[in-house]
Amino acid sequence: MSDTTNRNDKFQSFEEFYPFYLGEHADPKCRQMHYMGTSLTFVMLGLGIFVHPLWLLAIPFAGYGFAWPAHFFVEKNKPATFTYPLWSLIGDYKMFFSWLTGKLPAQLKAAGIN
Repeated sequence: MSDTTNRNDKFQSFEEFYPFYLGEHADPKCRQMHYMGTSLTFVMLGLGIFVHPLWLLAIPFAGYGFAWPAHFFVEKNKPATFTYPLWSLIGDYKMFFSWLTGKLPAQLKAAGIN
């Protein structure tokens, strides 16, 4: 978490929230665990569409099953989803696709994360 952002701040937009979100994922190991979980959400979605709809119930477990331990054991912080559930979900997918497209390093730099 950055020095200037407090978890109790009320963000007025996702654009204000996203740098905070990236700060909560400053450790590359945390981000890697998020990428694994987010990737699995797409696998579960595919299985839900093409194999059986019950696989759709596994989506939250796949995503959060990697993300939350990353926060508890790697970042040693509280997952942002506990305070900002919707923006955190959006942030996770934005971070994932930014990583895939090579845009994440610039976003991290803009957020003050080395």
